[in-house]
Amino acid sequence: MLTPEELPHYTIDDYLQWEGRWELIEGIPYAMTPSPGVRHQRISQIIAYQLERSLEGCPDCRALLPTDWRVTEDTVLQPDNMVICYRPVQPFLTKAPSLIFEVLSAASAEKDRRTKYAIYEREGVTYYVIVDPENEVAKVFRLHDGRYIKELDATEESYPFVLGTCRIVFDFSRIWRE
Repeated sequence: MLTPEELPHYTIDDYLQWEGRWELIEGIPYAMTPSPGVRHQRISQIIAYQLERSLEGCPDCRALLPTDWRVTEDTVLQPDNMVICYRPVQPFLTKAPSLIFEVLSAASAEKDRRTKYAIYEREGVTYYVIVDPENEVAKVFRLHDGRYIKELDATEESYPFVLGTCRIVFDFSRIWRE
């Protein structure tokens, strides 16, 4: 068995050479395959639509689909849905989003619940929402004093997200509709 010191450690320079969809977490590559299923993509689409509509009057924030967020030289993430409240100067993100939604799938659930949770918390993502399609619940976490506090297990509720100068009310009941 290899020791951690013997394992390859990849960086953004390596990541930029790879084909297909990948995330890089602390030097370890994660293939974004298989592609998410229809239900996962449909929920993500509904989240994106609702975020986009809710932010129409906000001059500072914008909703994004998976985009490279270069967290460090050896960590690049692609959240399912996010809101940023700044204007990026690169074709990728270098600052933390204000709000991230991750839609769980069998291939990503543990990474989303543990690894990404810890990174998002450490990097100062104000709100992290873990959407569980199987159980039709979304766990809403808010950063408070550097730690996530669970605000709500949302099924049919609406939740007010305060994003910089903007405030949106997100209706969780809409994401479960088929």
